[in-house]
Amino acid sequence: FSFLMSALSWMKYRPLASDENGEEASENESSDAPVKWRMQRRHIVALFAFLGFANIYAMRADLSVAIVQMTTGTTKVRDGSLSNLYGEFSTWSPMVQGAVLGSFFFGYILTQIPGGFLSHRFGGKIVFLVGVFGTTVFTLLTPPFAKLGYVILIIARFVEGMFEGVTYPAMHVMWSHWAPTLEKTKLATFAFSGSYFGTVVAMPLSGYIGHNLGWPFIFYFFGLAGLLWCYFWEKKIADKPTSDAEISTEELTLLQRDAISHNTYIVPWRFIIQSKPVWAVIAAHTCQNWGFYTMLTNLPKILEDLANYELEKAGVVSGLPYFIMGATLLWSGQFADYLRKEKGWETVKVRRYFCCGGFVLQALCLIFASLSKSTSLLVGSLTLSIGAGGFTWAGFSVNHLDIAPQFAGHLMGVSNTVATLPGMISPLLVGAMVVVGSASEWNFIFYLCAGIYLIGAAIYWKWASGEIEPWAADQSPFIREMQ
Repeated sequence: FSFLMSALSWMKYRPLASDENGEEASENESSDAPVKWRMQRRHIVALFAFLGFANIYAMRADLSVAIVQMTTGTTKVRDGSLSNLYGEFSTWSPMVQGAVLGSFFFGYILTQIPGGFLSHRFGGKIVFLVGVFGTTVFTLLTPPFAKLGYVILIIARFVEGMFEGVTYPAMHVMWSHWAPTLEKTKLATFAFSGSYFGTVVAMPLSGYIGHNLGWPFIFYFFGLAGLLWCYFWEKKIADKPTSDAEISTEELTLLQRDAISHNTYIVPWRFIIQSKPVWAVIAAHTCQNWGFYTMLTNLPKILEDLANYELEKAGVVSGLPYFIMGATLLWSGQFADYLRKEKGWETVKVRRYFCCGGFVLQALCLIFASLSKSTSLLVGSLTLSIGAGGFTWAGFSVNHLDIAPQFAGHLMGVSNTVATLPGMISPLLVGAMVVVGSASEWNFIFYLCAGIYLIGAAIYWKWASGEIEPWAADQSPFIREMQ
């Protein structure tokens, strides 16, 4: 409820006077015509993007909960007595489980940069749709693939990662058309916050479905939800404002005023690779993802080992940090643009304060978690650590659009490529280091994440920028203007 209220607080509605044929009435007729209220089209794009990211992150996170039941089983009450159901894949070692969880990212890393190229070439809408649809199909096929063996499941998750890898670059290309200059942060962060709200839903719901219906139904449920989203995205969303039949003249004028050129540019890769602000974004993105992916894939196991939570309870509690992170990201995006627009803060100042402040807070909370002597303090510290990632994301995730808007898809592809490495390495490292699930083993993981957060904060503070880079300020197209 609080999330919906926050969303409605920044979604502007405009009254439209209409005649019987649905046409806008003239100024002279508007007073007598019935008034309709309509959400701005860019906000509808943001809402559907939010739901799209919610879907793909739910489909990414569901395996983290399901694999606990798949390998260790669950306990059910039958005829008034407890009965233990053993895991169908109890022979899978921790290393095998880490390989299954990490295989997604080996595919995910391959399609980041191609996703940027494809989105600039064919449009962000269709590339985003293909990414979500492919992820959906392989989610639905996860149960039969798992029964064929963990090797087949690893391959399936690899391909699923390839499809999902194009989504972030595709959405950055969408925002290069749909986001006015002083609304970039709140529109983009609203869409991205869907990732964490999707995780919020996936964690407890996966635990509940798995406990009551069995682990295969976890994948069937989220897969069907993904198919439903694909249908409405195709029907309701336009690739650019100029191709949206329902957009108002007022909104189209606003978006065209702030729009970047739609020409096809030579991508200055040499300057991109040499750019310190680009590397600041890459470093922040990578360090944030290390902690995020570590917790995303292991939080249910942490709660099981350190807090003695059963599967269903672990699923519910595991969702809370991502709700906090989504709410923090949503609020931070609004506040960041408020500081830029109303208080006159420089963009680089806003980006640094949010990103680096979030990193420091995350690191401190992980240290508190390692020192905790009670379950409540442990859960609270981990929740705040993950939740503070919303501040960090509000800093760096929109920075691509600040420094090179016409190359935003390419830059997101580059930063997300490097930032995917933690998703590949972290599950394997955790599988190797956490053998018996003791507090000392998990504390090592907590301290490692805290150190990486602080490194990200230092690099971003020193190199971040909020201005268009010289190599992005004046580019000449090599192909005629795209229609």
